[in-house]
Amino acid sequence: MPEKNYDKKGYRILNPEEKQVIIDKGTELPFSGEYFDSFEDGIYTCRRCGAMLYSSKDKFRCGCGWPSFDDCIKGAVKTIKDSDGVRTEIVCANCGAHLGHIFEGEHLTPKNIRHCVNSVSLYFVPEDKVNYKKAFFAGGCFWGVEYCMEKTDGVIATSVGYMGGNTLNPVYTDVCTGKTGHCETVFVCYDPVRLSYETLAKRFFEIHDPTQKNRQGPDIGTQYRSAVFYTDEEQKKTALKLKKILEEKGLSIATAIEAAGQFWRAEDYHQQYFKNRGIKHNCSISVFKWNES
Repeated sequence: MPEKNYDKKGYRILNPEEKQVIIDKGTELPFSGEYFDSFEDGIYTCRRCGAMLYSSKDKFRCGCGWPSFDDCIKGAVKTIKDSDGVRTEIVCANCGAHLGHIFEGEHLTPKNIRHCVNSVSLYFVPEDKVNYKKAFFAGGCFWGVEYCMEKTDGVIATSVGYMGGNTLNPVYTDVCTGKTGHCETVFVCYDPVRLSYETLAKRFFEIHDPTQKNRQGPDIGTQYRSAVFYTDEEQKKTALKLKKILEEKGLSIATAIEAAGQFWRAEDYHQQYFKNRGIKHNCSISVFKWNES
């Protein structure tokens, strides 16, 4: 984000030009914005709060004079019907900043949708400087854990694989023997502006039974053990804190808290298993919710 002052909510204090568009829902002049003809690899974030909104891979040349995208980062924007009942406004899902309008039926790309966004509402971050955060969780069958985690607001991408063992380049059949030491693990890439690690870790504890040791439901073996693989000391402290809270609730928590090691991506047919097959997931077992006593 540009170096500017921030208010109590952590939002940038806007200059008059930015405020006219972002707060007062104005529109910058066509072909006047800095991003309408820019196609460098990276992420377009909200100029007000810094949340990740659009990927450069979804940006296309439209000729309309404003940056155009045919998709957004999952859950990053919200749509609101204009008071005239005709146009549909798009706003940042995190802070409500006005971005522009969305149009359908123009047949400009195969997705047949256009997010027409004001440059002044965006801030571009080159790919090598994007503040992606990563987390690793194991909680039984990775099909179900991935399915649930990817639906969490703020999660950008997920993949499944193997972690926690000693065998190099493990494959599914090896891991299933229980002899490699690995467990089925989900990698989560998330936007720290929209999603805190604590919220993500709470979600993980909710979508499986952390009291079961070396199993989840009918899946039995060390490859199905419950584990949080932390990437830094803050993640470690958070995971240990949450585990202690659950134990104080009377739960006997089997979840291991371990430093993340090499993540070996699983075979392609395991990725997005339920989504790619269009079938209902049935792997997760929830035993509590954080908002319950």
